[in-house]
Amino acid sequence: MLERTGSMSEVRIILADDHSLFREGLKRILNMEPGMRVVAECGDGQQVMDKCRELAPDVVLLDINMPVANGVQVTEQLYQSMPDLKIIILSIHDDESYVFETLRKGASGYLLKDTETETLIEAIRTVVLGHAYIHPRVTGKLISQIRRMTDADAETETAVTGEIFAQGLGVRFVHTDDNPLTKREAEVLRLMAEGKSNRAIGDHLFISEKTVKNHVSSILQKMHVDDRTQAVIISIKNGWVTL
Repeated sequence: MLERTGSMSEVRIILADDHSLFREGLKRILNMEPGMRVVAECGDGQQVMDKCRELAPDVVLLDINMPVANGVQVTEQLYQSMPDLKIIILSIHDDESYVFETLRKGASGYLLKDTETETLIEAIRTVVLGHAYIHPRVTGKLISQIRRMTDADAETETAVTGEIFAQGLGVRFVHTDDNPLTKREAEVLRLMAEGKSNRAIGDHLFISEKTVKNHVSSILQKMHVDDRTQAVIISIKNGWVTL
């Protein structure tokens, strides 16, 4: 989907928000960025789906609160019909439930509307490269919530036909053909998704903290990400981890 413009690839973007003034401001910002171009603007969810199928953009910046079809519904339908399309949610909501739901449905990123320009540009470039991006403020809330849930619920693990369940928390790691991780790495990643530190993971699995660090490094390398949060996000998006 990337077009070549001189020596660099042009990222083609669709803006989807029901506030025209917000779209106009965002359009000016993005069109000033080298290698980026806004190819369409949409004011409701149905327009987003129609324009994406017509123009095949690289990235959609999508608000959750859209008329006709909301952002979660649009994300699900676009991901099913255009799995290579990168969807970044741009919302006023920092509630972790919105983040989980949109990532489950296929979003590659989640940003808040008060995000700085530099962060927005970085997020777009990150998802185009195939990685996930989530607003740091939302990441902190997610990890805090996961830790609270972990403390509140006694964890019970059951291995069933290649799946590992943490029944109290509701975290599940699913082994699939496209999952590059070993069984031990899968266990480490599941515990990462619960917000556990390297030391806590080591205590849980009866291995040293150094061994946990080695497993984490291997996970990040195999998943082509730079940090634990991105690894967890991609796992949720790919259906390897469900919360």
